[in-house]
Formats: sequence, structure tokens, C-alpha cells
Amino acid sequence: MWPFKPTQPPVETKSLAEPDEELLALLGAAVAGVAAVPASVALTVPGVRNAVSVIAESAATMSLTVKRRVGDEETDVADFPALKLLTGQANSWTSGYELTRDLVAQALTQDKGGLAWVNRPSGRPAEIIRYESSVIDVHYDAVTGEPTYRLSGKVVPTSDIIHVRGAFSKCPLTQCAEAIGVAKAMEAYAAKLWTAGSKPSGVIQFPNKLGDEALKKMKAGWQAAHSGSANAGSTAILWEGATWQQITLNSTDAQYLENRQFQLAEIARAFNIPQHMIGKLDRATWSTSEQAAKEYLTFTLLPWLRALESAFNRALLSDEERGEYRFCFDLDDFTQADITARATAISTLITAKVLNSNEARDWLGLPPRTGGDVYENPNTGAKPANDNKPAKAAAA
Repeated sequence: MWPFKPTQPPVETKSLAEPDEELLALLGAAVAGVAAVPASVALTVPGVRNAVSVIAESAATMSLTVKRRVGDEETDVADFPALKLLTGQANSWTSGYELTRDLVAQALTQDKGGLAWVNRPSGRPAEIIRYESSVIDVHYDAVTGEPTYRLSGKVVPTSDIIHVRGAFSKCPLTQCAEAIGVAKAMEAYAAKLWTAGSKPSGVIQFPNKLGDEALKKMKAGWQAAHSGSANAGSTAILWEGATWQQITLNSTDAQYLENRQFQLAEIARAFNIPQHMIGKLDRATWSTSEQAAKEYLTFTLLPWLRALESAFNRALLSDEERGEYRFCFDLDDFTQADITARATAISTLITAKVLNSNEARDWLGLPPRTGGDVYENPNTGAKPANDNKPAKAAAA
């Protein structure tokens, strides 16, 4: 359906005189003494993969709608054509959820950001296709910063490209290359330690030289007597003046786990994400986790949602539609508390006449009821003067 044939993308020429971060990573260059790693390798670090997954999937699970402003009021436009591409099928092989998730994930891991092309065969958006950064290229004007997009080497209109970028025009993987490089180096060290470089618990020292045969018999006898869980704690018997010397870990080895925990904290700071969301739970409590979730919504997820909204408004709305329509993420599903706290908040808002019953029912996903559009406090109201008198006295 798209006018660009899936030909081999053009080869981008990179100069070794002024190499960028991606080229340095491909060449295995060092960044401040630590080897830089490409995105594919960085995502093998569990903390990095978890941070990218949490942010991208959180953004993709948010409810998206289109708001139409008429006067001072805004109403939802559920049947807006372009909205169906983002909440249903973006194209015949990609859902709207997958498109949003992958756009944010691409923006988190590549400096170019997340890039997708809007196909308009009849002037209206018909499908959205996300391409890898090697297929869509972008260059910026040195003075104005205006981008120029090329799809398979051909210039395409800026209005046909959905472009999601992070702050500073650099992705977190580039900005925290050293922290990720250290974490990856520590994982490689652990792998070697447990495969080929495991340290023995101790050594047996003999004052005199042993022959080859005596050494073999001594080793076989020691392993037979002390190897395996069944022989744990057994008494060792030494001969020929031999002594046992236990091997202790040096300070670096002893603090290895502590160092790995610190790298998790560094990765969390690089992605601006609460540490407990990438598995660092040593100081997490129920109260701190709840507060961290609120901060995650405000300081981490919300900026990415605003970036997505801006990209959708620019590429999926015409010049005539902008100002009257806008894409908007609904945060209610993310911020809703447990049912008891939610019921208390709704009751308080109804009592204060901020909400009416039908608006509250809409929050809960319930249909409106007759008479529910009135703003009133159900706990107050006019009562007859004799309301508290016995029934007979009131009748008299």
C-alpha cells in the first residue's frame, strides 16, 4: 500500500574523524575507560532491559482518546479515524499497542528516537508503519533545527513522520554508557568466575616436595573424604607436616554484590525510574513504593506520554483539525487506588458537589442513571420540622 518499495536501505557514511556514539560502540571503543556497548548488547543487562520494558509498556497500556474542544468544553471523539490506528490496528501486522510500545522503546535505546511513517493513500491516515532507524534517516538544520526525513533514501514530508525523542536528543543508553558498560563488565566477570575462574576454599601446604604419584594419591584421597554435600563438616586429617590455609576474598571480591547493586541504582537513575521497578528492593517498603509509583507517573511516564501526544498531534491531525482536536492519554486507570480509597474519594467529591452521580459512575465504568446529573449533597437536605417526633404525635 505504500509507495516506497522495500529496497535495500542506503548505506550511511560515517566519518572516523568525527565518530558518533553508535560508531564508537560498534568499534568497541572505550568511553572514559569503559568499553561502550551497542543497544543490542546493553539490552542484555537485566536492569536496562527491565527499565526500557517498564517505561515502554506502561506508555502503551494507557488509554488514548481524542478530545474535541467546543467553546469551553471538551468531549471525547471515540470514532475519530486516526484514533482507530492507535487503539486498534496500526497496519495489517502491527497493533496500536505494539506501535506505541516500540516507538517508546526505540526512543529509549536509539538517539534518532522512535520513527514511524503515516500512509495517506487518499489524503487521510490509512496505516502507520514503524521502521528501523536504518530505513528512516533524519537530519536537522544547523540553524533552525528543522528535521528532514528520508525513507529508503527518498525525502518524505515532515507531516508524514511520527517522531518520538527523549530529552537532549540523546537516548538514555548513550547518556549512561559508562554505567551500563560497568554493569556489563561485572556480568562478564561473574560468568568467568563461575565457569573457569572459580576460587578454591583453601590450599594444603607441604613443607617438603611431593612426588607426582604421592600428589595424585593425596588429591584423590582428599576429594574422596571431603568433596560433596555428604562429606560437609567432616574432620580433615593431614600428614607429612601439611597445613591447611583458607583463602579469603579481597575487598573488591567481597563487595562484588554491593557493587552490582550500586550499578542497578545507577541504571535506574539514568532512566529516571524508581529502583524497585528494576528489582532493587533492599530499601523498598509499602509506603516508599507507593510514593515512588506516584513520582514515576509524574516525572518519568508523563513526559513520555506528552511526547507521544505531541508526535500524534503533529502527524495525524491536519492543519484545520489542530486546535479543535487533540490526542490525549487518560491517566485514571494508572492513578486509581484500591476500591476503598477510590470509593472514599468519589463520595467526598459528590458531597462537595464537584461531581454528580453520573460523572462518578462514568469513572467506575457504569452507565448513567435517571436523575444522576444533579449536583447535590446526599448527606444534607430539608427535613420536616416534626421529623424526629413519634409518628402518632406528628399525625396529631
